[in-house]
Amino acid sequence: MSILSEINTLSNICDIPIETGVFSDNPPDIYLVATPLVDLFEVYADNLPEYEVQELRLSLFSKGNYIKIKNKLTRTLLGAGFTITDMRYLGHEDDTGYHHYALDVAKSYKFKLDKED
Repeated sequence: MSILSEINTLSNICDIPIETGVFSDNPPDIYLVATPLVDLFEVYADNLPEYEVQELRLSLFSKGNYIKIKNKLTRTLLGAGFTITDMRYLGHEDDTGYHHYALDVAKSYKFKLDKED
């Protein structure tokens, strides 16, 4: 399991289209863009990593009021075991008409040395 695959599942539950990096199609009035930020080994045992912490930024774009969507997304993320490390309004994009709100999230995954993905 990875943070990107879990985020894609959660965006489907919230009924919000999502893409990684950039939204390539003609964007709807509300959509998400997931941008991976960092992968860390923070918990060690016997000099080997036990867990990998994966972090990404979810950029919520909305042409209307984004507050209800942001609140639903926040509750869904927290309910699924994500840690929200930062939430901030980045502004209104006058050229596109979208409000841009960012949520930085993190989640730990058990690391297996012998597994290849």
